[in-house]
Amino acid sequence: QVQLVESGGGLVQPGGSLRLSCVASGSFFRLYAMGWYRQAPGKQRELVAHKDSIGITSYGDSVKGRFTITRDNAKNTVYLQMNSLKPEDTAVYYCNADARLNLGDQLRDYWGQGTQVTVSS
Repeated sequence: QVQLVESGGGLVQPGGSLRLSCVASGSFFRLYAMGWYRQAPGKQRELVAHKDSIGITSYGDSVKGRFTITRDNAKNTVYLQMNSLKPEDTAVYYCNADARLNLGDQLRDYWGQGTQVTVSS
């Protein structure tokens, strides 16, 4: 099993910055892609940033140039540095990871419980 725990959310003024962290723990063979998604009330969950198993990164259009995803494989941790925050960035941010529990197992998708980010003056 894989447990994903996000931290670092909170209240910030427009133009401010936050850094989110997500730590993966449990019993698994290997983590592959990891990423961040967000969901505002009444809206679909959307991609924020994604880093695949060889380090190729994708960003949602609305955060390009403002957010940066990084990863520390030794710590099974992924980060999201969020700069120049806007009120429309307000959402619950979820960590996502693909993993195999054992060698040869099918890849499965795992989600954290989310951390709230609120951008308001």
